[in-house]
Amino acid sequence: MTYKGIDSKKVRADFPILSREVNGQPLVYFDNAATSQTPQQVIDIIVDYYSRYNANIHRGVHRLSQEATDAYEIARQTIQTHFNAAKAHEIILTSGTTHAINIVASGYAALLKEGDELVVSAMEHHSNIVPWQMLCEKTGAQLKVIPMTQLGTLDMDAYYALLNKNTKLVFVNHVSNALGTVNPIEEIITKAHAVGAKVLVDGAQAAPHIKADVQALDIDFYVTSAHKLCGPTGVGMLYGKQDLLNALPPYQGGGEMIAEVTFAKTTYADLPHKFEAGTPNIAGGIAFGAALDYMNEIGFEAIAAFENELLVYATNELEQVEGVQIYGQAPEKTAVLSFNVKGIHPYDLGSILDQMGIAVRTGHHCAQPIMDFYQIPGTVRASFSFYNTKEEIDRMLVALKRAISMLQ
Repeated sequence: MTYKGIDSKKVRADFPILSREVNGQPLVYFDNAATSQTPQQVIDIIVDYYSRYNANIHRGVHRLSQEATDAYEIARQTIQTHFNAAKAHEIILTSGTTHAINIVASGYAALLKEGDELVVSAMEHHSNIVPWQMLCEKTGAQLKVIPMTQLGTLDMDAYYALLNKNTKLVFVNHVSNALGTVNPIEEIITKAHAVGAKVLVDGAQAAPHIKADVQALDIDFYVTSAHKLCGPTGVGMLYGKQDLLNALPPYQGGGEMIAEVTFAKTTYADLPHKFEAGTPNIAGGIAFGAALDYMNEIGFEAIAAFENELLVYATNELEQVEGVQIYGQAPEKTAVLSFNVKGIHPYDLGSILDQMGIAVRTGHHCAQPIMDFYQIPGTVRASFSFYNTKEEIDRMLVALKRAISMLQ
């Protein structure tokens, strides 16, 4: 079936895992906000690397090393083009979003002082909270929090009130992993820059759905992970403006990140190698580029339209189920449905859905402050991708009603 320009049958054929069964039932995979599935085209790229030119990069004159280096740097250029970074060396390849955030947090430990202020939203993943708390403990800076509303949006008036001449950094996710809310990052960035603050945007949840233009948005730092984008785990990226990255000290010491080493003094390499100590996840980096090529071939506008159709359909159907409460009713959302059923623990629902072949996420989704705000232990989260279908949503609803009848 074709929805919004996407041939569902053709796309699903690219993903081998979607043909397997779980507990004797055809798999319905609705845990895409945790990690997306990987198409055969990207799997083939990983196999090809290890089968034909597995070698360390940047260091060898032999043919395999040169081929691996070329493929790795072409992938960096693919990532640069996708996010419209001005220069390829503004793309730092990391082990993922958490690693990328920690590079910035570690670097700013040398640049902040007591009395400086950092602003973070109440909607963040733990990986965009804990590093800044640690940074405040090291430097004496203060962490301020943008509150959220019952709809699952940020209180922008409160945000404006937090900003002042002491604000040095603002951290906000582009999209909430727990609620699917799309935050107004352009407005957040403009207001922060007006007081001289820099902004780090956590794009882990946005990148699979929204093609962020870092230059047009004037983003200072943008981070994401390949495994949210049909790529492998263990690789991600930090985008930073060249002058800001140059101002940060290295995150790790070792091979690759040096210009010259003596026992008297070490000088550091230029970007991007300054932040890429040691042997990287070479196959992962190459596959990251391949995954972006795959998704761009489908088209991000088509992906967004199709996933929104799934979200609207699932929301309308779920609202008809007695006892269901949906959390996160922002006007602009990505394809995430976070919900509970009155009187039933989300873990119990998730466990029974799994027995019926439906993979959803339960818990606080590494966003415990959001759950505390709603005074709940967690939610059931169903998150959709462009390879999902309305028929799968129908199967989830049938399974959910059966689970409710068993648990009430």
